[in-house]
Amino acid sequence: MAVLSDRDIKKRITEGSLKIEGLDFNSISLASVDLKLGNKFKIFKTTQVTHIDIRESVPADMMETIEKKDHEPFILHPGEFVLGSTKEYVKIPDDLVGRLDGRSSLGRLGVVIHSTAGSVDPGFEGYLTLEIANISKVPVSLWPGTRVCRLTFDTMTSPSEIPYNKRKESKYNKQMEPLASKIFLDK
Repeated sequence: MAVLSDRDIKKRITEGSLKIEGLDFNSISLASVDLKLGNKFKIFKTTQVTHIDIRESVPADMMETIEKKDHEPFILHPGEFVLGSTKEYVKIPDDLVGRLDGRSSLGRLGVVIHSTAGSVDPGFEGYLTLEIANISKVPVSLWPGTRVCRLTFDTMTSPSEIPYNKRKESKYNKQMEPLASKIFLDK
């Protein structure tokens, strides 16, 4: 596998094989694309939760969606975990794998932008859900529209035989906002 360069990313976007709606071309760097924080956040209502059973669906009333305007920060408190999403809608072609990483500048403040599952499967389409945690001891304001993560692209030796968008067990394809875990659907 090889990582796409800025030149190859621009070429793929221009020819339409890689789609990133809402992308500012100035966000393309040497070998990645910086993505911005969206406006919707999903938080657990911790006062109402005794536990989460991974074999069961997360009840809708266990989480709350908070929507912020571009000029309103989301305050992430110490020890808090939230789901956010990217402002950009991505569509990965069948011959690329995306890799999502948080920005070091936020990590230096104790903010982890994506804690697990940093791979974006070939054929995935949607807004990327971000697993955001504050491991510092001070609250941090997160502003919608801020560059929070980067997406790099690895080329595959051949296109995926059954890409994510064609697998019937795909749980998060075409997601439009942060979604709670659907691990209970695993077989």
